[in-house]
Amino acid sequence: MKYLLFCLTGLLMSLSLHAKELSGPAPDFTLTDLEGKKVRLADLKGQVVMINFWASWCGPCRQEMPLLNDIYANYKKAGFVLLGVNVDESVADAKGFLAKTPVNFPVLHDGNGKVADLYKNQAMPSSFFVDRKGNLAYLHQGYRPGEENEYKKVIKKLLAQ
Repeated sequence: MKYLLFCLTGLLMSLSLHAKELSGPAPDFTLTDLEGKKVRLADLKGQVVMINFWASWCGPCRQEMPLLNDIYANYKKAGFVLLGVNVDESVADAKGFLAKTPVNFPVLHDGNGKVADLYKNQAMPSSFFVDRKGNLAYLHQGYRPGEENEYKKVIKKLLAQ
């Protein structure tokens, strides 16, 4: 039921841009990537981090994923990290999707939704941007074609700080 609500909310959010500036420390978390390696947000301090919550069943997420991979490729050498946080209950669903749509950025699994809850995530996809000091800077909920240009503006701004 929770995931149905995410999907419906994501669909509604994809119909209208929902973005806002944030402040305060980014909640720290540790998740395991799809290869079994632990990744901790606090260890990425000093870099600009985009935390993208997504699910294999989310249409806008599926549409956005290749574009996120391009963004990661273009900005990673400048100190940008993209963490894809998959919220599918089964890691096999995430791996199945990524077998067809591979990405080069780390994909973490949050099958129980604890990190999504920690961030009070309300839509799929949702991207939280964290500055080099470890503070939340920006939130973008939903996705429509072309909105990746807004991501690039935020990333450039945070990298310049």
